[in-house]
Amino acid sequence: MEKNILEIQNLTKYYGKIKGVENLSLKLEEGEIFGFIGPNGAGKSTTIRSIMNLINKTSGKVLVENKEFNKDSIEIKEKIGYLPSEIYLYDDLTVKEMLDYHESFYKKDIHKRRTELVKRLELDEKKKIEDVSLGNLKKLGIILAFMHEPKILILDEPTSGLDPIMQNVFYDLLKEEKSKGNTIFYSTHILSEVSKICDRVGIIRNGELIKVEKIENLSNKSLTFVTITSEQVQEIVKDLKVNIVSEDGNTIKFGNNLQHDELIKKLSKYKIDRILIEEATLEDMFLHYYK
Repeated sequence: MEKNILEIQNLTKYYGKIKGVENLSLKLEEGEIFGFIGPNGAGKSTTIRSIMNLINKTSGKVLVENKEFNKDSIEIKEKIGYLPSEIYLYDDLTVKEMLDYHESFYKKDIHKRRTELVKRLELDEKKKIEDVSLGNLKKLGIILAFMHEPKILILDEPTSGLDPIMQNVFYDLLKEEKSKGNTIFYSTHILSEVSKICDRVGIIRNGELIKVEKIENLSNKSLTFVTITSEQVQEIVKDLKVNIVSEDGNTIKFGNNLQHDELIKKLSKYKIDRILIEEATLEDMFLHYYK
């Protein structure tokens, strides 16, 4: 039986009259990497900041191991590693001083893990934070999130600023955390990352969670894209009730959820000059839900 490690119940956040996120409910299982995807402005960061109690929720609850998580939940905070999309630290400290300061918060010895992460991410501890590049600042943020060996990692756009080599190192770290039974909430707008590392995905649009699905199920959905050239395209559109993706004279492209044999049967009564059926990619599926 799967164990729910993080549960969001009817999370709602309004900024005055502007909706950030509304009635979002979600359960994360122990040991999974959950991808939280949507374009910029969809409500990803608002959701994460609400989970972390960095902004006040309008309504709703967040539970960690069935205990409500609020600003005063010190024991729960120790179980969470958080990486914000934008990192702001003490500019006048060196990287080493920042890591020392962070290490001092914990009673347990986390120095060995810190040293390992610094080496793997190739971070120079001597530099002042104000002098490090965006990529190295992101590396520092990753180390700060991971070094106390949390049970839950909440990551907001974690690979922005990392070069491709460091991205692969980071993906390896995530897989290692998963193998330990730790849970990762991974927010991104980069779909290729999701298909690479995530077990399940949640799609958010306009502050509302519109779909939660296992990656393999989402990729194996029967959605295809069909391109047809025919003088009877308008009749076909009306008969099949399709949503047109693109149109050029007598040629249309549309998303199709029918099995191939059923589609061909429906089209057989029309004169088709040309037909092309393409399997949908994860990117296509994502765009399909954003129609």
